[in-house]
Amino acid sequence: MDKYTEILDAARKVLQVEADAVVALAERLDERFAKAVEMVLACSGRVVVSGMGKSGLICQKMAATMASTGTPTIFLHPAEGVHGDLGMLMKGDLVIAVSNSGETEEITRILPIIKRMGLPLIAMAGNHESTLARAGDVFLDISIKEEACPLQLAPTASTTVTLAMGDALAVALLLQRGFKEEDFALYHPGGALGKRLLLRVEDLMHKGEDIPTVNAGTPLKDALYEISSKKLGITGVVDEQGDLLGVFTDGDLRRNIEQGIEVLNQPICQLMGGKPKRILRTNLAAKSLQRMEEYQITSLFVFESEEEQKPVGIIHLHDLLKAGVI
Repeated sequence: MDKYTEILDAARKVLQVEADAVVALAERLDERFAKAVEMVLACSGRVVVSGMGKSGLICQKMAATMASTGTPTIFLHPAEGVHGDLGMLMKGDLVIAVSNSGETEEITRILPIIKRMGLPLIAMAGNHESTLARAGDVFLDISIKEEACPLQLAPTASTTVTLAMGDALAVALLLQRGFKEEDFALYHPGGALGKRLLLRVEDLMHKGEDIPTVNAGTPLKDALYEISSKKLGITGVVDEQGDLLGVFTDGDLRRNIEQGIEVLNQPICQLMGGKPKRILRTNLAAKSLQRMEEYQITSLFVFESEEEQKPVGIIHLHDLLKAGVI
């Protein structure tokens, strides 16, 4: 066996052990998990997640995921807790305590305070007979058959299972709360994700005098000035009431110019394309990108409602690029 084969085999074994541990976790979920979800939903305060060492690192991720999906959650370091940080606990809170052994000293030392305050406790441990498991109002079993570490020392499969249990809780709570994309966006305003979920068409569209439009009887040569001056490669063709009849693009120009120079004097209504693609002002900007990709176009005229025929704006692919939606 060469060196690379040995390395890859070891890595694959780690992944297989951890995958098997997660599958086993899924198979033993029962009504206790459902009860834990109901307890969190009934919590009038915050969820406080606490764990030590590697479990503590997983707990921080668990708290972050739950907080970002609609469950107010904070992390309490148990060692700091016994030196004053237990003061962050308030009536109405719920505690999720995590320890693979269920006997972690820093965790067991804060259990009496949690009980004295009357706070509900969800115990996540790998030993159902442990101090932590027995103290919990509900026990979630995160036991594993083996660690992925060949020495059976470094937390590997155990932390993976704990992480998976935390994600399962967060997603179950998300679904029970009816958490939507718009809610998620409120907690993620930064970066491309926030822009895709928060920015609406009306935030990016060109409006007023910046909307390229010409009347139906306008000669093509004059319509070309509107296309070039507005720099969007397109103009809308409207009737006397301002209702959109069709569009003419620089691509249409290339196709029509083959007819000869005489085409420049023809009314634009004889050359335009019909049934322009639309988007509503209140739609998410990401939806306009989806529609552009669907129809392989670069611009959409914007309307107030499905029934309205007079455009209130236009949005171009470059607007989405500049805003970071793409």
